[in-house]
Amino acid sequence: MEKQTIETVALSHGVNSDHKKGLSKMEFKIKKIETFTNVHVSAVKLTMDDGSTGWGQMSTYCADITCEIFHRQIVPHILGVSFSSFESVENLILRKEHKFPGSYLLRAFSGIDTALWDWLGKIKRVSVVELLGGQPGKLRVYGSSMKRDITPKNEAQRLCKLRDEFGFDAFKFRIGSECGNGKDEWEGRTEEIIQTVPKALGHGVEKLVDANSCYFHIDAIEIGKKLIDNDISHFEEPCPYWLPNETKKVTEALEIDVTGGEQDCDIRIWQDLIDRKVTDIMQPDVMYMGGLTRALRVAEMANKANIPCTPHAANLSLVTICTMHFLKSIPNSGKYLELSIEGSDYYPWQVDLFNGTPFEVKEGQCSIPSDPGWGVDFNKKWLEKSSYKLCEI
Repeated sequence: MEKQTIETVALSHGVNSDHKKGLSKMEFKIKKIETFTNVHVSAVKLTMDDGSTGWGQMSTYCADITCEIFHRQIVPHILGVSFSSFESVENLILRKEHKFPGSYLLRAFSGIDTALWDWLGKIKRVSVVELLGGQPGKLRVYGSSMKRDITPKNEAQRLCKLRDEFGFDAFKFRIGSECGNGKDEWEGRTEEIIQTVPKALGHGVEKLVDANSCYFHIDAIEIGKKLIDNDISHFEEPCPYWLPNETKKVTEALEIDVTGGEQDCDIRIWQDLIDRKVTDIMQPDVMYMGGLTRALRVAEMANKANIPCTPHAANLSLVTICTMHFLKSIPNSGKYLELSIEGSDYYPWQVDLFNGTPFEVKEGQCSIPSDPGWGVDFNKKWLEKSSYKLCEI
């Protein structure tokens, strides 16, 4: 089974040359920051001193805690300060909060960075993907299952239904148990599902699996051989992500794409993963990373090493919208966008988050929003039900 490869292409992360030239002459000052939050997700609205606005989002999950960090450790440093680039905002926060260089700070900072990109697109009257030198349009997706409490038979049935109804030609499903020390979700499930699902989907549909840090390298390699035998081409996070040497052994042993990186947010860790080619494909998450600016930095690093990026985007919040624009603009983009297939039974908080149907799939593809900025609007009714907080100068 052949692994994905790319040719190195020059990538200037940030904005395309015309918009970058304009931005280099521009100072911006945030005069008002508003947040709309529940336990699961938090939206951010920035208002500049000239009245222009941008919308973003902090990372999902325990978003109420993230929002508290946002208002205590980010907002006081940036409100009313003049900036000349998005990187200068990031650098200020990382310096001011150097005692807290971890995940929560960056999950919070993603709210600022993604709102800045939306703001820039709106004042330039173009989509974010166009700012980055790409174009809106169709994007191939893979349907991503989040469920482990589903039988192999039922998983196969629902994936086949989605294939037939929406034209998906790639799916990812779960094996092992999450961070499971080699244990299965229940005895025999992995052995069964890696045979049942591929057989049901048939040829012409790409099959991907995610082990979510379940195995150590010896077991992961044995599982990987069975994946290859069952026409599965993508083996995600086979080993505990905090043990990259384990993952590297799997990557070197298998003729299958071994992927990972979704949990990592430290640029130093990313440099190590890329320099040592720990995985065949890198999977930064825009929101976990601290926003698009930092995710683009990872993509550029990977591009220089001839490594593709297939970003992580595991729910239907702004992370997937951002990832659409991200994927369509980088030269080392992977083959498809991760698109969660889970609905209100699994992620009830996703319901009516945005106006319209930005995640609609036709013939296995979605459409990147073409309106200025991210091209989507948070639903007013959802905002009204959220916990509101305002800070301004």
